[in-house]
Amino acid sequence: MIEIITIGDELLIGQVVDTNSAWMGRELNLAGFDIQRITSVSDKKEEIEEALESASKRATIILMTGGLGPTRDDITKQTLCDFFNTQLVFNEEVFADIREFLKGRVSNINDLNRDQAMVPEKCQVIRNSKGTAPIMWFDYNDSVVVSMPGVPTEMKMAMTNDIIPRLKEKFNPGHILHKTVLVYNIPEAVLAEMLTQWEEQLPDDIKLAYLPAPGRIRLRLSGRGTNMELIQNKIEEAVKRLKPIIGDNFYGEEDVPASMIFADFFKKTGKTLSLAESCSGGYLAHLVTLMPGASAYLKGSLVTYSNDMKQKLLGVDGEILNKYGAVSEQVVCQMALGALNVTGSDYAIATSGIAGPEGGTDEKPVGTVWMAWVGPGQKVESEVFRFGKDRERNIVRTGEVALIELMQRMKKGVL
Repeated sequence: MIEIITIGDELLIGQVVDTNSAWMGRELNLAGFDIQRITSVSDKKEEIEEALESASKRATIILMTGGLGPTRDDITKQTLCDFFNTQLVFNEEVFADIREFLKGRVSNINDLNRDQAMVPEKCQVIRNSKGTAPIMWFDYNDSVVVSMPGVPTEMKMAMTNDIIPRLKEKFNPGHILHKTVLVYNIPEAVLAEMLTQWEEQLPDDIKLAYLPAPGRIRLRLSGRGTNMELIQNKIEEAVKRLKPIIGDNFYGEEDVPASMIFADFFKKTGKTLSLAESCSGGYLAHLVTLMPGASAYLKGSLVTYSNDMKQKLLGVDGEILNKYGAVSEQVVCQMALGALNVTGSDYAIATSGIAGPEGGTDEKPVGTVWMAWVGPGQKVESEVFRFGKDRERNIVRTGEVALIELMQRMKKGVL
């Protein structure tokens, strides 16, 4: 139903990341609309015309961003005039908005600024309080084309205040409901096999999508219809049947980062936490302190990358290090106990592994990570994980799995 066209050479060469489309897609979907296609084109008249012509054959709503500035490479307005067989005319209201916006910013309005008040005669102008470029709405053959500035603040203001409300009134898209189930430490192919029968039993109007990331998968269930309560009931029933299949690898139902779920959970416990990191190099502390309010429970973090620091700061036994190596159950357990003793926290997490790309052996290949968790009474739990060969992914997975595993162990009463 909707196509988005973003305009600008800077998007194609990677100088600017197209965040507009992601934001628009999310907001439009929440409003009940389906996005069919997103296209990025250069600042060339023929490219814009071709994108418009092609989109007009498929979509009833075309949303464009970019190419509306005062410089020569901003040619979207003239291209729209040619497409709709109209001409540019001076708009006093737009010019008044431009003067008001530039008041105190420039000493005089130049010809380029004045030219921004020229708009296609056939369009409806949506006023722009955040910038100088007008927002233009075209109705044609029961369809709509809207052209907006590429500046995110200007686009978001127009979409939120004017465009989405108008589109909902004109097209009445109905309801789209999404539910996300968060799963960790199950490979995508394995999970898909586990869910085969469950997926076959889903109602026809409920769709499933797998959204994988390092160490975790988001399962998104989506339903569309006019009766929102009925859609919600179908999705909730599907989730109810899904949870026992996933078991302990289920860790949440909100489409939010694992660090946020952990933060909400840990704050409610009223307990304190400390960290001892080797292979994760502070990434675990980074995840914890990303969330507001972490100071309520995080006592501190020690990044003991070398064996020397493991001994000096955490009290790891040198003989244990020599006998078993830094990447071992024995050492990571001593690291966790050391963090607990140094900080006086209620719980502690420790990580030690081989992030890569070098340093692996046959016995301990790259991606081997030992983790330990300590709780009240200095009870210790530990587990080894085999991740992969990519260093960055190994660090990310270590951080997220360490938090989720502590949360799961606390929920089960193991710690």
